[in-house]
Amino acid sequence: MQRLRHNLRWMLLLGGLLPLAVMPGFAGAADFKIKHAETTLVDSVYWLDATIDYALSEQALEALDNGVPLTFLLEIDVMRIRDYVWDEDVASLQQRYQLQYHALTDQYLVKNLNSGAQHALPTLGIALSVLGAVLDLPILDRKLLVPGERYMVSMGVSLDIEALPVPMRVIAYFSSDWRLASARYTWPLPF
Repeated sequence: MQRLRHNLRWMLLLGGLLPLAVMPGFAGAADFKIKHAETTLVDSVYWLDATIDYALSEQALEALDNGVPLTFLLEIDVMRIRDYVWDEDVASLQQRYQLQYHALTDQYLVKNLNSGAQHALPTLGIALSVLGAVLDLPILDRKLLVPGERYMVSMGVSLDIEALPVPMRVIAYFSSDWRLASARYTWPLPF
């Protein structure tokens, strides 16, 4: 009987805490925003330049300060626009970036996980600025496009919850403080 009461207390406690875990955080400003993105054609290759604002939640900042690396996923899609049927996916690209704090050196490390390029930076503000400056990223060869057709580029960025350590991942699935993502940013691809 005592064990039943003990289990019932735990169930009530967990049942009472679960809604708190899924309620939006009070940080308010935690969000990602793509401020600007454009493509330019140079030597038959389309290159992407973009500016992204990263505002992290208190939970993400606390994890970062405690040495947990945060991984950001930049997704870029190129679609051929068609009038009477669904749009056609021409190309999809994912860029992964990692932000990590090293307490021993008191520096932030920004690493492009696709290329391996990395920068050690003195402050979080500078690290987020470097992370938010996407420059000269090749996304598509012009040979893949059909002349005379219309194309759109769509881009979004999110915090990759799957890259978190397993114990944190469980919490992140239920907490909006960890579901950080931008709205999709779309623009026409000049031919």
